[in-house]
Amino acid sequence: MSTLADIPMRFSLPGLGRARGVVNAALGIGILLALWWGGGWVVANNDDLFAFADFAPAPTLTRLWEMIVTGEVVSMSGPSLMRVGLGLLYAAAIGVPVGITIGRMKRVNEVANMPFQFLRMISPLAWMPIAVMAFKTWDGAIIFLITMAAVWPILFSTAGGVRRIDPAWLKVARNLGANPIHMLFVVILPAIAVDVLSGIRLALGVAWVVLVPAEYLGVTSGLGYAINDARDTLDYAQLGAVVVVIGVIGFMLDWLCMMAIKKFNWLREDH
Repeated sequence: MSTLADIPMRFSLPGLGRARGVVNAALGIGILLALWWGGGWVVANNDDLFAFADFAPAPTLTRLWEMIVTGEVVSMSGPSLMRVGLGLLYAAAIGVPVGITIGRMKRVNEVANMPFQFLRMISPLAWMPIAVMAFKTWDGAIIFLITMAAVWPILFSTAGGVRRIDPAWLKVARNLGANPIHMLFVVILPAIAVDVLSGIRLALGVAWVVLVPAEYLGVTSGLGYAINDARDTLDYAQLGAVVVVIGVIGFMLDWLCMMAIKKFNWLREDH
């Protein structure tokens, strides 16, 4: 039997859990900053490395603030986000239907599995010469490379989700007169929504990593170009600031995917 003494503790536990999470996150960031500062101090006091001292937190964060105030962060991030967004869109447009097909049809899966696994293990950047020859614009080549990087996590995650659907759901839907279109949109897609989003989250991580070297191609915009330009001009504070921007944007995109997965998990559990 609960007593009044139990009530405050019961209601405080969720708050304590959130507070602990915030404290631990702040601790992790503090440790990262301390390591960064320590590395910067070592570099600044090393006769062979002192030229790279602007990688330290103070010069980097000062330059980052200037970039934020002047709007430089927005102008350099916009083209990169557009390329990643289109690459993910094309990857999802290919990966989801193909994943559903190989997940539903055993023979198609047996035929396609080895070729797909082979293609998956090829580095997306290995397609760069082909992309340059096949596309008229640099943007098209970069989007192709991002698509090649992102399609496989989405495809295989979707196929795995389809295989995990309870056969009873499909049997009930058929008994109720569901046609293939109803089966797809009422049963299959809601059942695999979390798997598709998980695949997109994995694909986003891969695409975000591929983006920077892909933008070393002939474009004159984007985060990868900004890093390459800072390296060529020996502006290491700028280079460090762009690296921070890449990390922050990547973290925010991953967080959005995680929130979407949590929402669809809740909807699925609620049903």
